[in-house]
Amino acid sequence: MPNEVQKVTCVGGGPAGLYFAILMKLRDPSCDVSVFERNPAGSTYGWGVTYWGSLLDRLRESDPESARAIGEASVRWQDGMALVGGRTTTHRGDPGFGIGRHRLLGILADRATALGVRVEFEREIADEVTDADLVVAADGVNSSLRGRHDFGTEVATGGNTYIWLGTTRVFDAFTFAFVETEHGWIWCYGYRFDGERSTCVIECAPETWQGLGLDRADETGCLALLEKLFADLLDGHRLIGRGQGVAQWLRFQTVTNRSWHRGNLVLLGDAAHTTHYSIGAGTTLAIEDAIALAGAIDRHSALEPALAAYERERKAALLPVQSAARYSARFYEDLPRYLRLEPAQMFALLGQRHSPLLPYLPPGLYYRLDRAASRLEPLRRFKRWTGHRIAGSLQSRSR
Repeated sequence: MPNEVQKVTCVGGGPAGLYFAILMKLRDPSCDVSVFERNPAGSTYGWGVTYWGSLLDRLRESDPESARAIGEASVRWQDGMALVGGRTTTHRGDPGFGIGRHRLLGILADRATALGVRVEFEREIADEVTDADLVVAADGVNSSLRGRHDFGTEVATGGNTYIWLGTTRVFDAFTFAFVETEHGWIWCYGYRFDGERSTCVIECAPETWQGLGLDRADETGCLALLEKLFADLLDGHRLIGRGQGVAQWLRFQTVTNRSWHRGNLVLLGDAAHTTHYSIGAGTTLAIEDAIALAGAIDRHSALEPALAAYERERKAALLPVQSAARYSARFYEDLPRYLRLEPAQMFALLGQRHSPLLPYLPPGLYYRLDRAASRLEPLRRFKRWTGHRIAGSLQSRSR
């Protein structure tokens, strides 16, 4: 570790900030590392988060102890299931993992504290925090530290509305449910994160949200209506809100930044970038940011080249993920065009929602092309090439 980085302040006690603090202490126990979180301990938003096996492999390489604790606290699934208009289809996929966000943050905070990191809650950070050699802005999508400087930040707001909820229904598979109403389709992504609860993310177009009266309902009325709409999915179980009286409906904000560092201030996790929740990569990307930043600091003797190397590495790694997230979000915004297919065909296209070709072909034709391509390698290569060419051409015309 370069001598000039001997005091580190991480603003934000999410996975990115906590894991980066852990890695800095592991690399140099004498380094003065602090994590400041504005919210009280245990007040985290959200229910459960998802990740895939590759993240556990990265965690084991970086810190086997926290990797073991996270793995033991996680649940696993392999199947995907979709309920479409009362019909069900299942699909065997890659193993996925779920863990309660509160449990994940507790594991990371305990590990950081055991290593000597100072973790403080209910602590706001003012402009005068300048005595640290490195200040890490890990304070989320609405980062206050980022907002105090010009990072070339751009925010694109998605078209659909969504809400994060919990449920006492424990799903055995990663479950999708699509319900047609007189005001349009509304759907849910459900996955378990412990032995007693699951996360439910419910999404719909704005006109459906307004037509159903969800824009005017308080949390109690919202949950009652959603429980009725998704009665088949919930099988008698209830939905759980945040208990604040207000239904927390949102529109997803995709954040990008032209630069990720300025002087001794660097962006990490959602402060640097966001990707649509439908690809389930937010926590993984935040932790991978932390690993990359710690590694860059370890490899360079001065801070500026370390931060520049971190920015280059992560921007390059994010390009395919951000592309997949854009197409995934678009798939759900165009969802009605796919829901007239047979459920098995629709579910197959759900797995192809990251494709740049999918939005530009009739869904039935794309399904047949995809089936044929799975059997013939030349056709598979042609499909990939055509998808990028068509997407690039049509996007350039729309500018």
